[in-house]
Amino acid sequence: MKRRHFIASAALPLLGCKNADDSANHITGGFTGIQHDRGHLLRPSTGSGQAARWPAPTVTHTTRVVIAGGGVAGLAAARALRLKGMDDFALLELEDEAGGNSRGGLVNGIACPLGAHYLPVPGDDANEVQDLLEEFGIRKRVAGRWVIDERHLCHSPQERLFFNGAWQTGLLPVQDVGRDTLAQYQKFAALVAQAQNAAKWTIPVSKMRLARYQSSLVAITLIAYLDQNGLTDPRLRWYLDYCCRDDYGAGIATVSAWAGMHYFASRHGFAAPSGHASDTGDAGDTAESNATGEREGVLTWPEGNAWLTRRLAAPLKERLQSGWVVVRIAAVKHGVEVDAFNPATQTMQRWLAGRCIVALPIFVAARVVENAPDFLRQAAANTRYAPWLVANIHVKAPLQDRAGAAPSWDNVIYGGFDESRPGGPTQSGPGGPSGQGRQSGESRQSEPDALGTLSGAGLGYIDAMHQSLLPVPGATVLTHYRALGDVPQGRKLLMDTPWATWRDAILAELSQAHPDLRAKATRI
Repeated sequence: MKRRHFIASAALPLLGCKNADDSANHITGGFTGIQHDRGHLLRPSTGSGQAARWPAPTVTHTTRVVIAGGGVAGLAAARALRLKGMDDFALLELEDEAGGNSRGGLVNGIACPLGAHYLPVPGDDANEVQDLLEEFGIRKRVAGRWVIDERHLCHSPQERLFFNGAWQTGLLPVQDVGRDTLAQYQKFAALVAQAQNAAKWTIPVSKMRLARYQSSLVAITLIAYLDQNGLTDPRLRWYLDYCCRDDYGAGIATVSAWAGMHYFASRHGFAAPSGHASDTGDAGDTAESNATGEREGVLTWPEGNAWLTRRLAAPLKERLQSGWVVVRIAAVKHGVEVDAFNPATQTMQRWLAGRCIVALPIFVAARVVENAPDFLRQAAANTRYAPWLVANIHVKAPLQDRAGAAPSWDNVIYGGFDESRPGGPTQSGPGGPSGQGRQSGESRQSEPDALGTLSGAGLGYIDAMHQSLLPVPGATVLTHYRALGDVPQGRKLLMDTPWATWRDAILAELSQAHPDLRAKATRI
């Protein structure tokens, strides 16, 4: 999926005056997830410009391969070694559990994701992912055809949007929109179809070579591309901004036109609601709205993608070493030295190996690889990361629903898009001004807009119990996501903002659609 003092007062206008029984003070909770204090041991000491002085290694291990980092990349590397019959390796992970951004947790006994929560059913170009699903029993050959075990597919109804005071099926705003908006939807659908015809778009991108048309899209933002093509409708822009923030962690004023078009062209295109663009397939969050307004081919579990990473980690046993901060990776005469610090015991240990697979974030790798090569330093300097906040909200009883579509797995709240306020969304809600832009990137904003960041900037929520098939709904956990890739100093914002401030802002946003949320939430 992120503390403490500087925005508390900024969120107060969002909440207004509340009755005593409307207070959120009964809701318990706090911060969990990333052990940022461990990672921050790698930062230079205050004022010195130098990293901490590390103790000398007390123990030395010998192995053929060390894997530094136990996120999806590190776990996939370990699986690749195992499949080749190579078991002499060690995987070092900073957190207490492997999985990186695909870990899961429990809130009041209910499983929920701490990060990534779904996996699109892989296409023909992603044969490695298909093999993984086959290994886990999700994909099987039946009567000569490959089929997906439907128990792992997202159940219906899959997604809905709170728009104009009611829930509608699908995430593209269609309820009571005018002809001009529909025409812009159709025009964008035609552009996506044109892009699909002009070049090959694949997932993973490592299997596609950029055509000249695609290279031209790399150099501009998606919002610039929309400007060039006269696509100014605020509802279309909100939707595309939502899609980019949901997948990339940043909006259309930050994400490139290439990435924005890849979102649709590599999947099922974009279908305008009139049906005129039906040949382009589905449009939406991952692959949205077919005739029923639902995406196709999404695999999900109550704990999110932790279902996958825990199965990748399980065979490693003692080869997975958690709670270690890798502080140095150095090439030596006969291989590689990897030094790692254990914060719990305050001890350093060394691994001597023939090779090291560096499966760390690039900016971390550039710090710990001794005499880092130029390409790594340049990549670390040029790569932008999108910080996220993930909030798991336990509710003790089913929520009251506004009119419209039935409760779904994915539930999104519409907010106006206001280009005149590049720091954040409009505050008027669904009936607000015609509006355009949400977040617009570091080049157009000098400091965080606390009010805009904490209100209306969320990506809705998913229901952890949606896959449960319980005949009568009951307590559940709503997993709410906030992407802050557009916010300058977004990581500092996550570090400095008190838990209660996030709580109040999130409750204010989601209460537009669920007025009883504040009374029924017990823990966040």
